Amino acid sequence: MTENGEDCPLQQSCEDPDRGAATDSRPLKTSLVDVKPAKEHNDQNQNQNDYKCTTSNARGDNLPYQPWPPSLPKLAKSSKSMEETVRSRRLKNSQESLSDRAETGSSTDSLKDDHTGSSPCGSFPSGDATDRNSRDSNVRSRSAVTRGSPVFRDRGSSLSDYERRPCSQQSDSTDHRGRSTKMRLSPVQRTGPLPALEKNFALATLRAANRIDGDCLDYAVLARERLGERLHRNLSDSRLLENMGSDSASVNSMRSTYSVLSPIRPQDVRNRSFLEGSVLGSGALLGAEELDRYFPERRLGVYIATWNMQGEKGLPVNLDDLLLPTDSEFAQDLYVIGVQEGCPDRREWETRLQETLGPYYVMLYAASHGVLFLSVFVRRDLIWFCSEVEHATVTTRIISQIKTKGAVGIAFTIFGTSFLFVTSHFTSGDGKVYERILDYNKIVEALALPKSLPDTNPYRSTPSDVTTRFDQVFWFGDFNFRLSKERADVEAIMTRTAGGDMSPLLEHDQLSKEMKDGSIFKGFQEPQIHFFPTYKFDIGCDIYDTTSKQRTPSYTDRILFRSRQAEDIKVVKYTSCSNIKTSDHRPVIGVFQVKLRPGRDNIPLGAGQFDRGLYLEGIRRRITRELKRREAMKNQSSSTICSIS
Repeated sequence: MTENGEDCPLQQSCEDPDRGAATDSRPLKTSLVDVKPAKEHNDQNQNQNDYKCTTSNARGDNLPYQPWPPSLPKLAKSSKSMEETVRSRRLKNSQESLSDRAETGSSTDSLKDDHTGSSPCGSFPSGDATDRNSRDSNVRSRSAVTRGSPVFRDRGSSLSDYERRPCSQQSDSTDHRGRSTKMRLSPVQRTGPLPALEKNFALATLRAANRIDGDCLDYAVLARERLGERLHRNLSDSRLLENMGSDSASVNSMRSTYSVLSPIRPQDVRNRSFLEGSVLGSGALLGAEELDRYFPERRLGVYIATWNMQGEKGLPVNLDDLLLPTDSEFAQDLYVIGVQEGCPDRREWETRLQETLGPYYVMLYAASHGVLFLSVFVRRDLIWFCSEVEHATVTTRIISQIKTKGAVGIAFTIFGTSFLFVTSHFTSGDGKVYERILDYNKIVEALALPKSLPDTNPYRSTPSDVTTRFDQVFWFGDFNFRLSKERADVEAIMTRTAGGDMSPLLEHDQLSKEMKDGSIFKGFQEPQIHFFPTYKFDIGCDIYDTTSKQRTPSYTDRILFRSRQAEDIKVVKYTSCSNIKTSDHRPVIGVFQVKLRPGRDNIPLGAGQFDRGLYLEGIRRRITRELKRREAMKNQSSSTICSIS
């Protein structure tokens, strides 16, 4: 628009410095009013430079006039479309650079390519001064961000040096168009060493699960030596493997914000009567949820030991071979020890058992009938899942003042599975098979168990047989059944026996014959015997009876079991302990895996009760014994040094 208000057609012509040709030529109608907001919107310094370059070209070409950039609406529209184009191009180039493995250029070259295509002094394939202004503003903003980044500050000033080069030394636009325009991401280099991670990076509430207490110090060496092997769940892996850390998965699986225990809601405590509980109910004290927490395979390890001590006052120096044999990889959850003709001091015997088993186990219950002793030890972790314990006794010899023949039974439940353990001593004598059968019948009828414990399956119980009123039954002791064969023949068979096959001897066993006939131990099973007869030895040696009676070696000491459900009891080991020779009988031990089932909350719990006095005395003796052993080793080493010097 001229001063007279007449329209004046203008010829816009801006030559590209590299191509030397006009990039755009069209008549424009504009006014000074339209041009003013456009100048205010653009960058002042850059716009002045571009305008000077345009007017100088106009003077060189004798052009009448060079117009200002377009008005504000057209500029905003053009800049918006250019920003979207640049943004989409960047994203596309970045994706291609990441997906193309052949691109191996340096980070500096990638920055050169990016700035060459949008250099304020470089050429553009098409567009007017407005396009150059928008591109220049993008270059300046990106350069400012790049210079402000600490990564690029540390990597040097190669980018700013490149920007300071003259336009003639920078890459040509034609060469840039011929190459693939791909943005390469520069690798980030760490400026220092990474911080060391803690060994245990779980929450503080979980660190107690990996902490080793004083009772577990003996297993520290074992954990280091056998770090690559799988430890049994009953040895508390998380406490023994102190070198293992906890990951975030264990944190996310927490059921409570305060501990690893299941949360208890106040409303549940208010509303539940706890008289009846569902087996599968959430939060049941003896339900499936708690059972799976402690026994994922629902198998309980049971260790049975039976021994006729022959009434000796002197106990073995060490009971480790009886309870903790070296050929067993792991200790069991439950230890049940039955003794016939026990020592006069029953309390001393139980204290020795506690001393041998150590602080991991507590005596849940103990009962006696004359010289018949029955003791039950359980892992201290499991006392909360045991019911009240009941016991009963039966005597089979009323006339005798000393009760040497009869039975002792202990009954209780673990979760929802009921157990009955019976130890007995039957009538002795080679030919008194009928009397022994009578003893058995009297015991199963007169043993008054259970008393107040609920029967887990009353439909399968028989009032005349106590063994039918429990899920799992173990009966062991000195049954006094003999081998119906002459001693010379028995010794000849034992000489020919190889590979632990005792079937030639068991063909003459009285108990095996009566069980096949169904006259005794109905429904019971016995593991296969692979050991020599346990009766009768000369005390202190492995020679059978050398007295004038010349008694025939026999399998008098046995362990039998019965289960309501088939395959609920799995035999792990059945053998004799030949290292204990203080009696004419060898102890017999059996290891079993027993199926556990969830229970209801109407089972009366034992409230974690155990013999605390016995526990403290046994641990005190264990500590005293260890201190004496260390003192003896110290004295021995000091005397050896003195003798050498």
